Amino acid sequence: MNGLTPLPRAVGAAARRPAGAPVLGAAPCDYAYDGTFEGLLTVLFTVYDRRAAPNSIQPAAAAQAGLFAEPALVATAEALAARVWDGLLRTMDAEARARLYHVFLSEDAERELLIFRYVDLALRAGRDIADNYADATVRRVQRLAQQMFREKHRMEAFVRFEKTGDGLFHATVAPDFDVLPLIAPHFTKRYADQRWLIYDRRRGYGLYYDLACTDVVRFENTAPAPASAGVAATVLDEREPLFQLLWQAYFDHVNIPERKNLKLHRRHMPLRYWQYLSEKQPRAQPFRPIQNKRPVAGPESGTGQREP
Repeated sequence: MNGLTPLPRAVGAAARRPAGAPVLGAAPCDYAYDGTFEGLLTVLFTVYDRRAAPNSIQPAAAAQAGLFAEPALVATAEALAARVWDGLLRTMDAEARARLYHVFLSEDAERELLIFRYVDLALRAGRDIADNYADATVRRVQRLAQQMFREKHRMEAFVRFEKTGDGLFHATVAPDFDVLPLIAPHFTKRYADQRWLIYDRRRGYGLYYDLACTDVVRFENTAPAPASAGVAATVLDEREPLFQLLWQAYFDHVNIPERKNLKLHRRHMPLRYWQYLSEKQPRAQPFRPIQNKRPVAGPESGTGQREP
């Protein structure tokens, strides 16, 4: 496949590797995998099984051959991946282990080697290294995990749905990181009584909830997604423009112009998220303050009280 040298799956005695981190004394190797997190965990198992440290770990679709050697393709084995995932709890807690998955979703250019270095460091230390901020690898993992958490939190707060004619609530997003797997539990729990679809146009897949479960979906159409965050007006529910108008009116009326702080506003709600927000879209109708206050009597009345 693509000039890659496949490696056989470890079975039998080879799969029964003793606990710990053996010395990686064999010649370093370039590894390739299928691009999934399970595939990366299988690569980690293969590294210690072969005693060969990685020069590089690359997705097979983007793997580049060296001058004298081809990357070794590691076939994904879910059983070995689960074994590695469970085994990580021997040297780190569940929160630290989850950070490794978040690093993988960050799509950082060196995420595979970064995860390997963190795991290898933890195995050789024999304890949790999450607080070892003197190490550059630990700091980098922690920083990426924080960025992922911030992006996850913002997507949960700023996603706005549009209702289509068939009753589906749709939202199109383009987050900086691949956070859809992280926000799925939040939206599944919060919007359990309606069908919804959140589509990541940057990565070409989405989450679909059908009132029973949330699944990952991909569309057969490979044409580039439009830059607009919404869907075509022809498929929207006829009341959707009214819903957006009501939301904009609510936002305008609860706003306090005297307390406007645009710098603070952009810090908590960066400009790149405004495309998702109904209240940030151009107004179909100009804002008109609600005339619900009685006028105050002028100085000539001599009372200074409101008129009855």
